[in-house]
Amino acid sequence: MPQQPVRTRLAPERRTGRVRPPHRPGATLAVTSAATAVALMNYTAPMTALPALSAAFATPPAAQAWLLNGAPLGLAVLLLVAGSLADDFGRRRLFLIGTLGLGVTTALGALATGTVGFTLARAGQGAASAAILASSLGLLVGAYPVGHTRIRAMGVWGAFVSAGIALGPLLAGSLGSLDWRLTYLALGLGALVTGAFAFRALTESRAPRAGRPDLLGAAVLGLAMTALLTALTLGRDGWLRAPVGLLLLAAVALTAVFAAVERGAAAPLIDLALFRSRAFLAATAGGLFTGLSVIGLFSYLPTLLQHALSLSALDAAWLFLLWSGTSFLVALQSRRLAGRVTARHQLAAGFALHAVAVLPFLGALTGGSEPSVWARLIPALIVSGAGSGLINAALPRLAVESVPAERAAMGSGANNTARYLGSSAGVAVTIAVATTPAGADGAVLLSAGTALVATVAVLLLRQR
Repeated sequence: MPQQPVRTRLAPERRTGRVRPPHRPGATLAVTSAATAVALMNYTAPMTALPALSAAFATPPAAQAWLLNGAPLGLAVLLLVAGSLADDFGRRRLFLIGTLGLGVTTALGALATGTVGFTLARAGQGAASAAILASSLGLLVGAYPVGHTRIRAMGVWGAFVSAGIALGPLLAGSLGSLDWRLTYLALGLGALVTGAFAFRALTESRAPRAGRPDLLGAAVLGLAMTALLTALTLGRDGWLRAPVGLLLLAAVALTAVFAAVERGAAAPLIDLALFRSRAFLAATAGGLFTGLSVIGLFSYLPTLLQHALSLSALDAAWLFLLWSGTSFLVALQSRRLAGRVTARHQLAAGFALHAVAVLPFLGALTGGSEPSVWARLIPALIVSGAGSGLINAALPRLAVESVPAERAAMGSGANNTARYLGSSAGVAVTIAVATTPAGADGAVLLSAGTALVATVAVLLLRQR
């Protein structure tokens, strides 16, 4: 596919007659990283607050997965759409819409009075976060030329993914001791402040294609993702029930319709020819298994820690910080691997570390807090965090390297769609397994097993 240069438009002249510079890489990196951290803080905040939220809304155990899965649902449904829109209609424009939308929907979450209202607000937060995440990498590709500076920027951006994951539960644990609603008010304010800085700091860039927007493809994809994630969430109450089977069949049929629509679209949401690229398949598989294995387990881990070790939400958040904080530091330093380790090998190493690291959790999450349990948990959290950091730094790098430069936001959207589709499935299955006789040990083995499968898959998908 021939590459075209990314078109960059200068901001309109102000009354002073000065024109905004076409690219300010440092400002672009700072603003996109900050907004990404706020989006991920919003994503992970319910991890430590799940018991409090369930109590506040009187949510039955069968419906608790929805409190976690609302945001992943919005992300999975709209990330691919957001990536295509960002490339065609303006990455800065979509980024600003995302920050404003995140501020508004997060405030609505703070005002929710029941499970349904909170879940709908969370889905809106996921949709707004999709606009932020998909447009961020497109903006960074426009601001940084190919080479070491771009790899460094991707590493920093990936580190702020880890930072958001780390700080969300900590913020929820701190403010949740007063009132869980304060967490969402603070996050909404953070999104709006970030948007205000973005309005002044970012320069518009786009790579428009001929043809009308693929609205039919967007509608069909949204229905397919909604059907699939609803089936996965309902499946924990019984996979053989008729509603679950019908939803899964609907998801398969709608996915086939989506593929047919994309083949005939002048400006498709996803260029199906990309699936012939092993690099693109590796990036997509990496995103999917990150959600299934890593996010699936660690989204529910703070709740398991609170029950097993009789910890408060804040104490569980501090313990969770060992994992997420290590992830942040490793992702930040991973730029030093550039030139010596490919993104694909870095991704495989991250999955392998996670698979080995979580095995000491076996038997440690079933109750009791004797010293031997802590001696197993703490090193395991640190090593798994290192693996997560390698993954978070490798995924955005592989996502943009596997597509033409003018389709960077599309590549980001596809990668993150796979990631949050996997996380929704991972959360639902993890909670389902953890509440069966297999218990927490079953959930740990599931996470380790899927991480090993991911390691092998990523290594096999080498570019010929």
